Amino acid sequence: MFEWLTRLHTPEGIETLIAAGGLLVLVVIIFAETGILAGFFLPGDSLLVTAGVFCGLDPRDPSKPPLLDLSTCMVLLSIAAIAGDWLNFHFGKWTGDKIWLRPDGRFFKRKYLEEAHAFYERHGGIALAGARFIPIARTFVPFAAGMARMPYRAFVLWNVAGALAWVISLLALGRWLGANETMRNNLHLLILVVVGISLIPLVIGVVKRFVTLRRAGAAAPPAAGQRGRITANQENAKGS
Repeated sequence: MFEWLTRLHTPEGIETLIAAGGLLVLVVIIFAETGILAGFFLPGDSLLVTAGVFCGLDPRDPSKPPLLDLSTCMVLLSIAAIAGDWLNFHFGKWTGDKIWLRPDGRFFKRKYLEEAHAFYERHGGIALAGARFIPIARTFVPFAAGMARMPYRAFVLWNVAGALAWVISLLALGRWLGANETMRNNLHLLILVVVGISLIPLVIGVVKRFVTLRRAGAAAPPAAGQRGRITANQENAKGS
């Protein structure tokens, strides 16, 4: 299982997927990552970039036509991303607060939902669109927006805008990278860079949360037992 997930995040693994299942496999993965809470581990960013490369060539034989068509990928993968968020949003509305009582499992982590909910509460509709570019967040923020009863019109607007920006920009980036021989030969490194950049907002959020908790702990009043010891020490100091 772990080996399969690791290969899924490599150009070779994605190439194997495309060769075996074509565009249909990409549509299913994009829909699952955005529409199903258990799909947070799927490689949305690297998949789109690699698919963009394959829209410009067949890596097994550059003299042959490209494996994928860029316009078709943009349309179908955008629809998959929009539909995934739509399902996730409504699932959040349907389940309401019940999901908070669910224990952690292999594919569900409460902390991801808590972080997504806090992210949505801070940034509103922009969070829905911006989360497309942040792994894990793009899976859980639509669900959090549904739980928070985000107005449906606003949801549709930010859902469509975010899906189009995410899919089209990364496919276009991959298409451009694939046209450059040097970049194409170092595709695995470029995908690592893309994934690393996409993780920056997530890392910043974790660091800020850690700093906030540290500050809150430092500013918290001492516990009852500790207060008693402090008082006793002060009285002893006065007596002496």
